[in-house]
Amino acid sequence: MNPQVELNLALILFVPWFSILSWLYWAYPRQPRPPARSLFDAGALLLATLAAGWGMHWSMYNADPSAGAIWKQVLATSVAYGLFLGLMTAAFLLRLRLLRGWRASATAG
Repeated sequence: MNPQVELNLALILFVPWFSILSWLYWAYPRQPRPPARSLFDAGALLLATLAAGWGMHWSMYNADPSAGAIWKQVLATSVAYGLFLGLMTAAFLLRLRLLRGWRASATAG
């Protein structure tokens, strides 16, 4: 297998799933959508993707080589997926709190 593909295989395999989760995060809830929310959402998605890529590479370089070649891919996939979901969950919960503030400021002004 091409070494570059092997190094990025976990991320390549998860691109469709990450894309679906990213679209759902971006699209819902539909309102309110002030410019600050779009900026927050874009930053959260970028951070989650970068963290997943970093975690995948870290796992590939730190997996125990005596466990077998497949273990690197299993560990890389697990770490990348966990980081992506963890950061998206944190961003979602933080966004809920921020949306309450944006709704309150929109009704007051």
